[in-house]
Formats: sequence, C-alpha cells, structure tokens
Amino acid sequence: MKRVPIALTLLLMVALVVGCARPTPTPTPPPPKPTVAPTVAAPAMEASTPTPVVRKAVIGFTASQTGKLNVESTRQINGLTLWMEQVNAAGGLKLADGSVVLFEAKFYDDESNKDRVQELYTRLINEDKADFLISPYSSGLADAAAVIAEQYGKIMITTGAASDSTYKKGYTLVYQTYTPASRYLTGAFDLLGALDAAVKKVAIIHETDKFSTDVCNAAKAYGEGKGYEIVLFEGYDSGTADFAPFINKIPAGTEAIMGGGHFADGSTFARQLYEKGVSVKFIALLVAPPEPKFAELGDAALGIIGPSQWEPQAKYSPEAAQAAGLEWYGPTVEEFVSAYKAKFNEDPSYHSAGGYAAGLILQKAIEAAGSLETDKVKAALDAMAIMTFFGAIKFDTSAEAHGLQIAHQMVYIQWQKDAAGNLVKQVVWPAEAQSAQPLYPLSR
Repeated sequence: MKRVPIALTLLLMVALVVGCARPTPTPTPPPPKPTVAPTVAAPAMEASTPTPVVRKAVIGFTASQTGKLNVESTRQINGLTLWMEQVNAAGGLKLADGSVVLFEAKFYDDESNKDRVQELYTRLINEDKADFLISPYSSGLADAAAVIAEQYGKIMITTGAASDSTYKKGYTLVYQTYTPASRYLTGAFDLLGALDAAVKKVAIIHETDKFSTDVCNAAKAYGEGKGYEIVLFEGYDSGTADFAPFINKIPAGTEAIMGGGHFADGSTFARQLYEKGVSVKFIALLVAPPEPKFAELGDAALGIIGPSQWEPQAKYSPEAAQAAGLEWYGPTVEEFVSAYKAKFNEDPSYHSAGGYAAGLILQKAIEAAGSLETDKVKAALDAMAIMTFFGAIKFDTSAEAHGLQIAHQMVYIQWQKDAAGNLVKQVVWPAEAQSAQPLYPLSR
C-alpha cells in the first residue's frame, strides 16, 4: 500500500475544517409594535361577553284554591302566573349591576281563611325566603296579610283587595292595585242619575264581610248625598244561600237594588231576584256580574250591572297615556287578552287582569330601582305614575293613606243580548267608555 505524503494529509485536513466552519446568519429583528395610547377598555365583543349572573327572586302569595273565594282567586293567580312566565321567557329583568333576575313563585292554599293567611305569609317570609309578596284575593284576607308584610319589612302589592281601611293603618310597604272600595259603587248612582233623574228609592242588600261593607257604607253615604232615599240597608252573612228573608224585606215602591258581595252569593242573589219576579228598574251588584261565568244564569243575568276594575273593551292605550301625561308601560289590552286566552282558553275577567297588573307594577318598580333592595323598590313605587292595559296607576304617599290607589277608575258593565240572542257584556259607564247604550228600565 502506498503511503500518502504527510504534507498532503495536512492540506486535506485544513480544507475540511474551513469548509465546515460556515458563518451563522444574523437573525432578522421583529417589526416594531405600534404605539397604543392608553384608553378606557372597550366593551368586549358579544361572543366574549361573560354570562351575566342570574339571580332568583321569590314571589310569595296565597290563593283560595278551596273555599268560597275560589273562582275569583283562581282568575287572579292565572293573571299573575301569565305575567311571571312572560318575564322569565323574555330573559328576566336586568339590574343596575348587570345581573339578571328570574322570578319563582311560592304559594299555598289559604282556604279562604284569614287565620291561615297570617300563618302562611309568615312561613313564606321566614322559611321560603320570599323577596316580594302579592296579596291573597279579597280585602279581608289581604288586610290580614298586610300586617305580616309590614311586620317583616316586605313589600306587598295588593290585588283583588279594594278596602280603603288597610291603607290607613300607618303601613309603608303595602301598595294597592284596585280602585278603592269607597269608589266601587258610587258610579252606579251616577249612571242611575244619568238614566232617570226621577228615580229616588234604592235598597242596598250586601254581604257583611269587610270589603262589601266598606263598599256599601261608602255607596250609601254617596247616594244620600246625591238625594237618594235608601229605603233598606241590610247585611247578610257570608255563605248565605237563601235570600228570601232579605228579598221579602224590600219595600214596595223600591226602584233600584244595589249591593251583593262576591261571586257565589252575588250570582245566587241575582238568580233568586229573577225567580221571585222582583220588579225594579235597575240592579247593580258587586263582583259577580263582571265574571264570564255569570252568564250561566241565563235570563237572570240579563240587564244586571256590575262595577269592574277592568274589561277587554276598556280603551286604555299608549295614546290615552300620552293624553293623560303618563308613561305607557307593558302590553296593550289586545296583547294581554290574546295571551291570556291562548294560555287558559277562557276570556280574562278583571280578576285575571288585576293579577297580571300586580306583577307588572312590581316589574316596573324593580326596573326603575335597578335593584331588589326593599328601600329602592319602595322609592320607585312611591314615585310611580304610569298607565297600563289595566288603567292608570299611582299611589297615595301621605302618612294618612300610604299605598292607597289614587289613579285607577272603575268601569260598569251590563249583561245584554247580541243579534244572535247570546248574552254578552257591554261597558255602559262612564259615557266615554261605553261599548253599548244601557238597557233601562229592566224588563222582567
């Protein structure tokens, strides 16, 4: 084997080292970052908006699912239920801190019993942790609940409760949806006077519960002030089913009858007046006539007039609110009626509308307050002056009658027959709200 010269070997080794020692390229510097002036952080894009905190607000109430007030109470709770479902389905109410409130109902059957009402409202507050309260149906039961609401510092919206006296006890957290009882039947005297100035003799026969007594005492004083002679002023016990003893006391020459109480007694009274052939020119009864179920009396219902807190024919609208200088709030009459009929497959009564309106009042107050705190919601209720599908809403804020409703007005309905001979309700008073002329005098 030939040997490679040492000089050649060294030359090859040097060449190899030089070939492998290539220079490392200089890295390209990154482009400079743009200068950003300090600003307030922009709102995040919708896709990155954090999910709002959802809060639960418990609304506590009782309902007469059994007992003599079942019909009216059921309608009231139907309306409240519809309101709550609509608010929750729309995503709830947004508060000032960005959280969202969804409502949950807690309620019990009060059995139309005042003692049970106080027991149950105490339970709703202490055990069920109700944030707000809605009253039970009827002035007597609502008055019993109001004591508990005030004692425990809870706001309560009353509906289905018209007595004035509840709001004259120094309460500060109880707010009335209905027109007060003192103005419940006064319009019946105004209507009668407009129909026949010669009529003067009126009999008043009424249930002796708190609401009916308050209404009829006020009506008697109003009628006498208008020059009417109250020829009979008689009370009957709650639960009365035989009205013959009272009908027999009606003096000869009586021209008009007013009074009544609630649905069961009022409808029975109307039927027995018809069966006994009592001949008067005008009959106006509390509570029962506006209920759609009253039509089941047939001809005994024809011509009967009743004061109503609300009717589907009532002409409340955003335009009416603007003319009255009030803010319009909530659904229109048509929207409420349509939604109620779709859910319950029946026409809403004023009890139904009152239940919905109570929720609407609370909703507006919470929105205005931006909070669930009692003092802030109370301040919003004190300042409230709105018109809804139910009519105008504003509260007395004086120490003497705090929470008394001072804006809402009654309408008066009468059962008449349409062209096909079917019984239908018509608004007959006040004149500007009439859907038909009154039937007068009664023909039986």
